[in-house]
Amino acid sequence: MEKLTRADLFSLEQYAQVRKDFRAKVLEHKKNRRLPLGEHAALYFEDRLTMQYQIQEMLRIERIFEPEEIQAELDVYNPLIPDGHNWKASFMLEYPDLEERRRALARLVGIEHKVWLQVAGFERLWPIANEDLDRSHPDKTASVHFLRFELTPEMIAAVKGGAGLRAGIDHPNYTVEVEVPDNVRASLVADLA
Repeated sequence: MEKLTRADLFSLEQYAQVRKDFRAKVLEHKKNRRLPLGEHAALYFEDRLTMQYQIQEMLRIERIFEPEEIQAELDVYNPLIPDGHNWKASFMLEYPDLEERRRALARLVGIEHKVWLQVAGFERLWPIANEDLDRSHPDKTASVHFLRFELTPEMIAAVKGGAGLRAGIDHPNYTVEVEVPDNVRASLVADLA
């Protein structure tokens, strides 16, 4: 998947004019990119469009218009765009109650390494987690992690050919396994070269 450049972005003025429609398009797109993993966790699979939206929103909020600062945002978010042989996701632990979240994050240390995907007929894929910086501490994990799942050419061929896809978490304090719904699976297949 092609990385974003400054030429792919709207200026602040242009974005103000198209934001409502662009946001609606992205939110509709994201419906096929979210995979709930039980009641309190989800994978949000990133791609070129989700990252363009993230960058546009950062530029808007921070009022960034200098070329060097725009490039800095591109440098931060481009690594989250899949490369054609992997899936990249934001992994979120979602506990609305602050006290419940604090207790859960203390119980779930290392959970980012226990999330998995599995193409039918193949071994589980374990993620490469938080390549940009470590988000866990000995006494608690973070509520957001960035994961990369590398697929072999054989896995890519199988999933493109219709093989099923499962996902889950295998942590002592949080275990779940789900079939990836067809809409999410189709969206993920589109990420592959």
